[in-house]
Amino acid sequence: MVLGAAGLVAVVLLVLIGVRIFGADPDDGPRPDQAQPGPILLVPGYGGSRTALTELAGRLTAEGRAATVLTLPGDGTGSLEEQAGTLDAAVTDALGAGAPSVDVIGYSAGGVVTRLWVEDHRGAEKARRVVTLGSPLHGTKLAGLGATFARGQCPTACQELAPGSDLLDRVDEELPDGLPWLSIWTENDETVQPPDSARLDGAINLPLQTLCPAARTTHSGLPTDPYVTALVIDALDAATMTEPASCPA
Repeated sequence: MVLGAAGLVAVVLLVLIGVRIFGADPDDGPRPDQAQPGPILLVPGYGGSRTALTELAGRLTAEGRAATVLTLPGDGTGSLEEQAGTLDAAVTDALGAGAPSVDVIGYSAGGVVTRLWVEDHRGAEKARRVVTLGSPLHGTKLAGLGATFARGQCPTACQELAPGSDLLDRVDEELPDGLPWLSIWTENDETVQPPDSARLDGAINLPLQTLCPAARTTHSGLPTDPYVTALVIDALDAATMTEPASCPA
């Protein structure tokens, strides 16, 4: 069969469309060496409070890791995409100072910020591992109620954390290949409803009570809970990130 000029153009267009739809992940660059950990960056939740994560950072520092809690722009209730830019700036500084990669811990809305950073800033090429704690990756009913019935008291981040928001829909897809991600949540979460909003395709998904049935951990207690702290340390320090088999002693 001989194609005319018009037919050839049509074939080329079909090939290009096929590549865009079925081709490789746009974040398909090199992945960090798992054997060479860099500094740890901790991303606070809604409101930007650094208190609970500062305690966790101290535990990580005691284990010999460099750990820094980010300061979010404004009061931590503004655009989550802007917060993802703050994370990327910190990552750029760390890599520019010679770090081979970073590990990222996102608490609550900080996990959504981290997911946005992976999506918008090619984070899978910069993050060796990610851990999220009680993160409303599919939104939380409280934000949905605020966005619907009290919009004037529901700042930008609150509206973006409403289930079905444009922002959450944009990142509601499987993680890029080759990015180890552990998502931990508690069934006793009073803030993120439902708690398994933290579930993420492509991640190791871990409801705390499946390992530690006696855990009474609340949402605010996740960063300082001794079980969670032990799981985080192991996830970042083990040779490979794997699903934990038992509750930490």
